[in-house]
Parts: sequence; structure tokens; C-alpha cells
Amino acid sequence: MVTGTIAGVRVALVGTADGGGLVCPLAEDGSAAGPVLRVPDLVAAVREWEHTDRPRWVWASTAEIYPKLLAAGARVDRCHDVELTEALLSGHAGRWGEPRGLGAALARLRGWPVPPDPPARTKELQPTLFETGETALPGGVDPMDALLEVHADQQRRIAGVALPGRFRLLVAAESAGALIAVEMGRTGLPWRADVHDALLLEMLGSRSAAGAPPRRLGELAERISQAFGDHKLHPDSPAEVLRAFARAGFKLSSTRSWVLRGVDHPAVPLLLEYKELYRIHVAHGWSWLASWVHGGRFRPEYVPGGVVSGRWATRGGGALQIPRKVRGAVIADEGWKLVVADASQLEPRVLAAMAADHRLAAAAGDGDLYAALAADAFDGDRARAKLGMLGALYGQTSGGIGPLLATLRQRFPAAMGYVEHAAQLGESGALVRSYLGRTCPPASVSVSLEGSEPAFEAAESPSDDRKALSAARARGRFTRNFVVQATAAEWALAMLASLRATLHDMGEADLVFFQHDEVIVHCAAGNADKVVTAVHDAAVTATRLLFGDTPVRFPLEAKIVDCYADAK
Repeated sequence: MVTGTIAGVRVALVGTADGGGLVCPLAEDGSAAGPVLRVPDLVAAVREWEHTDRPRWVWASTAEIYPKLLAAGARVDRCHDVELTEALLSGHAGRWGEPRGLGAALARLRGWPVPPDPPARTKELQPTLFETGETALPGGVDPMDALLEVHADQQRRIAGVALPGRFRLLVAAESAGALIAVEMGRTGLPWRADVHDALLLEMLGSRSAAGAPPRRLGELAERISQAFGDHKLHPDSPAEVLRAFARAGFKLSSTRSWVLRGVDHPAVPLLLEYKELYRIHVAHGWSWLASWVHGGRFRPEYVPGGVVSGRWATRGGGALQIPRKVRGAVIADEGWKLVVADASQLEPRVLAAMAADHRLAAAAGDGDLYAALAADAFDGDRARAKLGMLGALYGQTSGGIGPLLATLRQRFPAAMGYVEHAAQLGESGALVRSYLGRTCPPASVSVSLEGSEPAFEAAESPSDDRKALSAARARGRFTRNFVVQATAAEWALAMLASLRATLHDMGEADLVFFQHDEVIVHCAAGNADKVVTAVHDAAVTATRLLFGDTPVRFPLEAKIVDCYADAK
């Protein structure tokens, strides 16, 4: 076993299948600060150096190696994730979406054919011990040599961007997020299976025979059929529902809830109730409960940066879309509490800070931003103020929103000019970046901010020019929101990283859930008030890290509860 300190502010790490590994101390620029060392027990080595030096570990993929380290009791403070960093750098260079693994990065450096990334790790596809993504390297390539070469190149590329200080913060925040994602997946969100089962029985009725819907869904399906004149249909089939409405004299564009609410027909309230209950049954029903909740914990697999804006995604489990009606099953352990905190009106505040719009910052203060805007510019009408701000953030111009935008331009020219400039760049096909440097996809890549469906497809038109104009305007709406949403995701990551460090020092307090602008900490009851303070301090730290001495405030409302459902 290696003892003593290890020189260097960074340490490159490669695991091997026998439980040992290779480590090499690095200087900040990525150059070697000492020889490559072989350690027979990688976990023991990491634990020792965490205790004495707390370096920034440089490795191929946090998602691959950190679960093994953590399971063996080796928590790390900081890391540099080569895979996530490669994705950020490729995007910054306009090559969004290219393979980002260590093997692909090395191939690009050496002019070799670039291999695709290996399949994502899943519960069914796990690397053995510390055999990680670097095994995808071509035969004969030493994994440590590859890691050192790629990391040094990344450090050079980071130094060459327009605002390297900000980009370094982005890389650090993204890597910290990867550590947090693994830790939250291992700790799990407290979840009472018995309470969940009782909630399902109350909402859906008793479970039916295999393959049949629960009693309540069956009853609703029958009543919906009766409302259409006893035409038997499957309410979960949009095609059948559309045909039923057509027979009743209603030509609908879709079965989305907002479309149905505009129809005066006795089947509508039944369909709306059916849609809500069916969604819960499919996404968070008994099958979900059996698959995802074990030992009193829900343990999803979080995917940091899984959405183009930098927001997280999950690989199965639907963790980022927990319905309010099942949150009653999220209950703290006996003697513990949940601290549930969410950032109030995060995106408008981010816009005020990015644009250095001091008037908007002053209007926002620490309270209700939309109420403040209403008092300042909309004669006290909060609804109009909110509609105008959301229109500015998302590029909406229809529905009489034009005069509201005109008012905002007059009162807050810096903020409005910021998003409108981003929209103009997007319409022209240019790359648009977040405050720290995360880059939107090029115009040739059609994605949405949520990463699920195309966001700027051209509208049908007999004219190619009109199609191009429609696509350009849609891309402008995309980039207008991208700069704000992506920066909000960066603020949230910086807040999480700060909070993680404080909770670790505190003890008996764990991050157990995060989505966009909301975080849940599970802590000993005696620590709950300290956690609330830590949450507020983390928001201040994140704001200072990103925006320096800004007058914009980012209030985090934190509530101490026994049950997640009680937080709203």
C-alpha cells in the first residue's frame, strides 16, 4: 500500500479488473507531476489520499468508476470527468453530439477513425469491478497514457476558449454533478411502499386480473363509452377517442388535455380523469413500485447533462416527474426530516443577473418577482406580468402578448435585449452559449430543450422560403430560452455542489433528490434547521460563483416536513 501524500493538485486514475489501479499526480495544466504508480488496492489508495490531500481525481467516466468506489466506501470530494468535459468542449467547437468517450477523444487527437461510444451502463450491463470505459480503447493503447493525453489536451482547449474562467467553472460544476448523481442514486429517496400501495388503491381501486386495468379505470372506460352512445372504445387510444369525437361532431387536432378542455361534451371530464389516473397507473403504478422501490428507497439512475440545456435526465424510473398524488409515499425515516427547497422564479432572476439588468434585479428583490413586476409595470396585474415575462423567455408573440413585451422592453431594456440578441443569433444559424459556455446545438441538429422531440421543424408550406423562415424563427425561440435555461441549470449545479460539501461536513444529512430547481435533503431531525441554513448559504455561494457581486437575489424557499406531499 502507498502511504503519505501525493504531489499534485490533480490525480489521474485508471482502475483495473483486479481491484487495483494506476494513479499519476498531475499539475493544474494536466502535465505529469510525478511517476505513474501502481496500487494493489485502489479503494484504500483513494481513501488515503482523500484524507490527506483531497485532490481532484481525473478519470474517464464518473458514471462508470465512482459507483464502485462509493460502494466500497471511498467517497471523493472532487473530480474531472473526461467524458462530460469532452461533450462540453465538442459542443463549444460546434461539433455537438459527437462521441465523447475516452476512446473517441483519443482517436480524434491521433487522427484515427473515431469509434462510437460504448453502450451506457445499465443495471443489466455493469462493468466488472473497476473495469471501466477505458477498456473501449484500441488494442495496445495504455489506458493511463490515453487518459493523460486526452486530459492534457482538454486543459489546453479550455484555456483557449473566450472565457476560460467561466468554462472551468462549468467543467467543475458538471463533474460535481456527476458525483452527486451517483451518490443520490446510491442513497435513494425514502419511499414507503405500503403508503404508495394504499394511495394507488384509493385512486385506482382494487387491482384486477393480470392484463386488465384497475377497477376505477375500468369503470371510467365504461362511462366514457356510454357518453359516446355506447360506442366501445379504449380511452388510452388517441385514434379511437378522436374518431368518437368526430362521430359526435367535434373535429379535434389531438387528445391533449388543453384541447379537450375546450370541448363541451359529457365525455370530457371523464376523459381528463381517466388520462390522469392512467398516467399514474402506467408510470408510477404497482409495476413501477415493484421495479423501483426496494428497502424503503427509490433509487433512480440520474443522467447529468442528459438534456441539451444541461438539465438532468434519468435512465428509467421517471424520477423527474413524480406526480403530486404519489408524493405522499415519500416519508422521512423515524427521527429524520425532509428539507424540501426550491428556487423561486429561477429563470427570470438568472436573466436579470446575466444581462446585468439592475432595474429588473431591484424589482425582483427577495419576494414574488411577478408581483413586483406587476407593481412596477403592469398596474398591479400579476397575471399579465407573468405572461409577459414567460413570453419574453420562450418567444411567445401570439395571444395579445405583444403589448406586454413592449412594456418589458421599455422598462427592462438590458434583459429584453439579452434574450432578443440570443434569438437573433439563433435565427441566423449561429451558435449560442450559456453564461458559463455550454453551447446550443448547431442549426442542422433538430432537438428540443427537453431533448424529447424536435423543437424547430419547418411548418408545412408550399414555399421553400417560407419553410426556411419558419425554421429560423423556431430556432430563434429555442436559443432565446436556451441561454436562460442552460444558465439556470449551471446555477443549480453550483448550488448543489456547495450544499453537498456542507452536508458532508455536517453528517446525518444526505442529498436524496434533485430536479431542475428543487432539492430534497433527508436529515436527522436535529439537523433540519442547520440544513435550511446550508441551503440558503449554498444559493448565495452559487450566485457569487457565477455572477460575482450582483444585486440579483436567488431565494430558496426551504420547508421542513415529514412527507414530500406536505411541502406544497
